[in-house]
Amino acid sequence: MEETISLKEIFEVLKKRLLMIIVFILGTALIAAIVSYFILTPTYQSSSQFIVNQGKQDQDEQYSADKIRSDVEMINTYNVVLKSPAILDDVIDTLHLPYSAGALSEKIQVASEENSQVVTVTVTDEDPAVAVELANTTVEIFQDKIADIMNVENVSVLSEAELSPSPSPVAPNPMLNIAIAIVLGAMVGVGVAFLLEYLDNTITTEDDIEKKLGLPVLGVISHIKDEDVRGNHYNFQPNRSKRGGYDGA
Repeated sequence: MEETISLKEIFEVLKKRLLMIIVFILGTALIAAIVSYFILTPTYQSSSQFIVNQGKQDQDEQYSADKIRSDVEMINTYNVVLKSPAILDDVIDTLHLPYSAGALSEKIQVASEENSQVVTVTVTDEDPAVAVELANTTVEIFQDKIADIMNVENVSVLSEAELSPSPSPVAPNPMLNIAIAIVLGAMVGVGVAFLLEYLDNTITTEDDIEKKLGLPVLGVISHIKDEDVRGNHYNFQPNRSKRGGYDGA
């Protein structure tokens, strides 16, 4: 026999476990705030842009769509070369960095817009000044060495990375982390609430008797507190007096 649950029962479960759900939400939000503000190290990004062509353009030569397409296809090759040890080893030697080319490669992101010859080099580091220096040095060394590697001489820097007076970290994002934690806390709290309700096999209402035992309820013995008896004591006296007077008639 399949059991169904109504919206009223759902709201009753949520109301019954509301305090627990709120505790889950506040707990996860607090943990996310502590981790974001005190544990995770802020990281900063800095970007530099350059443009490359496959070769020098003859003034009398028409710049056709095929040549543009060929130049765009070469961008993927430049992206690989830029993150290769041939470039990054020189960057490490120039800046006297304490890590390897592989570790430096993880800090660098190279991207190009679709159908564009503009390449953006983005560097992420815990120090904003180091991120700026890494981005500019990487592009400079790439500009110097790409002529020997691929016989390309027309690499032009469009914009250099600059250090802003008050740089803002790109990660972590405390507000986003807290918002995600609140959603997760609510989901976990609601899930635990329904799990506890499912595991709760105690009989508390007349409906529980009919559902779990399959027996009709013939009567209910109510629990009366001493305060209720004392509070209603004088209400029964007039009834008794009237009944006694009627019997004496």
